[in-house]
Amino acid sequence: METLIVLAAVAALITFGTLLAHRLSAQHETRIAARHYSDPFPAVVRPPGHSPHTPTEQAARRGTVGTWP
Repeated sequence: METLIVLAAVAALITFGTLLAHRLSAQHETRIAARHYSDPFPAVVRPPGHSPHTPTEQAARRGTVGTWP
């Protein structure tokens, strides 16, 4: 008798977990569908100071670390 109760409880927990995962997945899909990922960014240009540095700028920013004999 105890075995049947345990099996019924395990089956109920598995069913509950499956339903919960399904509901959370459906909510997540709804949130993703609400967003428009294909829209372009309003600002295409990077803010000042965030552009990649040229090799000469990188060399100028580097200081001398040590001396070479």
